[in-house]
Amino acid sequence: MTTGGLSDKRPSKNQRRDAAREKAKQFRVDQKKKERRNKVLLQGGVGLAAIGIVVVVALVIMNSIRPAVPGPANMASDGILLGEGMTAVTTSALQPEATPVASKPDATGTVANIRVYVDYLCPFCGDFETTNGEQIAKWVESGAATVEIHPIAILTGRSAGSQYSLRAANAAACVANYSPDDFYAFNSAMFVDQPEENTVGRSDADLQELVKNSGVSTSLSQIDTCITDETYKSWVIAATDRATGGPIANSPLEAIAQTPTVLVDGKQYQGSLGDPKEFAAFVLQSVGESYSTSTPTPSATPAG
Repeated sequence: MTTGGLSDKRPSKNQRRDAAREKAKQFRVDQKKKERRNKVLLQGGVGLAAIGIVVVVALVIMNSIRPAVPGPANMASDGILLGEGMTAVTTSALQPEATPVASKPDATGTVANIRVYVDYLCPFCGDFETTNGEQIAKWVESGAATVEIHPIAILTGRSAGSQYSLRAANAAACVANYSPDDFYAFNSAMFVDQPEENTVGRSDADLQELVKNSGVSTSLSQIDTCITDETYKSWVIAATDRATGGPIANSPLEAIAQTPTVLVDGKQYQGSLGDPKEFAAFVLQSVGESYSTSTPTPSATPAG
């Protein structure tokens, strides 16, 4: 008869110690595997996040730095020239990096060539337009003068981040491209209830509504898209740089330093922006007394 019992079937102390060591060893192995797996997953997640950030940044850059596109048709001089009957002189679009083609002054010396550089946020431009816009229109309608409007954006940073000057000049370019004979009416309407500096100015929707209300009736859908897409944004920036960098064609002026800058036959008007008689006298003096009797002559008395 043998001795012993249940106690003989239990692991010995050494066996229990060895088993505990084996479990601890396996736990450490499993823990290291888990840590390596988590590290790989973390690195992969960081990598994917980094790729995502790069993609987003790239999209932002691509959207903000779009390739330069041709400028608007009918503005090859960086301005739109309107002649008798307020009819625009048509020109091809200016290609990116191309040099503007200056408009040719009247060869007879009997027609006043008026050039106006405007920023649609500039309050002094509004003063000049309110005072002289109607009489200029009558001179141009009759053939006594031409007017060339150059929209530029030198006050882009003064519209509470909305870049109103830039967007407004782009809208003007859209009208010049699609409905040039309506440009002067649109230009005048831009100064009615003109936004003040350091405000957000008009929204794109407001500009689209103003285009319609100013009397533009052709290509409205194309103009709306042109405004929303800021089609001529790069052209406006380039035209502004050219104006402020100079030189100014058909004029001794080195560059445009302020708006409005008004030139009559190349001579800069520096009189009162609120006195139509003074401006009319300047136009008459600049052109001289060589108008024919059959051509209506700008007079020192404002039209109205």
